[in-house]
Amino acid sequence: MRMSSRLRQRLADGEMVVAPGAYDAIGARAIEHSGFPAVYMTGGGTSIARGYPDYGLLSMSEMIENAAVLARSVSVPLIADADTGYGNELNVARTVREFENRDVAAIHLEDQVSPKRCGHLEGKELVPLEEFLVKVRAAVSARRSPDFLIIARTDARTVVGFDEAIRRANAALKSGADMAFVEAALSVGELAEIPKRVAGPCLLNLVAGGKTPLVSMADAQAMGYRLTILPAMLPMAAVHAFDAALSELANTGMSPSPPSGVTVAETFARFGSEEWDSMRVDLDKQPMQQR
Repeated sequence: MRMSSRLRQRLADGEMVVAPGAYDAIGARAIEHSGFPAVYMTGGGTSIARGYPDYGLLSMSEMIENAAVLARSVSVPLIADADTGYGNELNVARTVREFENRDVAAIHLEDQVSPKRCGHLEGKELVPLEEFLVKVRAAVSARRSPDFLIIARTDARTVVGFDEAIRRANAALKSGADMAFVEAALSVGELAEIPKRVAGPCLLNLVAGGKTPLVSMADAQAMGYRLTILPAMLPMAAVHAFDAALSELANTGMSPSPPSGVTVAETFARFGSEEWDSMRVDLDKQPMQQR
């Protein structure tokens, strides 16, 4: 079963899907190991992992390459940030097919002017609504499987207001998008209002230190959200952990001990070392003429 079909099934089960964000295979495997049903490939995390802020500086190829690594590293669905689609409607069509070919389950496309900015920063600009809807329709037409999810993101809230954000979300759903993503709600009241006023499934983006207030997963589900992503949680935790470990090395002259005495072998086991070891053993048992 394709990952897009598995994600569709999870969304149909009734319980909200929670997808923490990862920017590499280490984070993606940790998310799966912790029992979460999906992984979100964060565009901001992908950018900073390559040495850039989340200012729309990465190309489609760079984003696709990272998505392919994450998708092959886990056995749960991957939802990916596809920014603005990397051009006009023709570029959007290619973007959809490239992500889908890597067995990514879903992508979201946004209505910002390219180069875009993180939705929780100032200085964003929007494309005209009709231009955005053309991209949404192109994305829907380009997918080869109807299960591949097209999520329409609007950044209108902090640019032109809440009502326009709702209008754009509903227009995208009418144009064929499977889910709406209203970015950067500014209060708990707005968060609660979005699923009531949007005529279709809604995604919630929770970013600690961003514009949107944090709520619990239980509260998000009670509000009516079907999918919650947490893009910055692991990247921010990683930066903090890196700083702490490096500070300890600088201050003590000793390498910090791994938490709970984790060994190198145990770490590699998280990434499939036993499977690779078994293949080597099987080869060693074969007669020379069969190799």
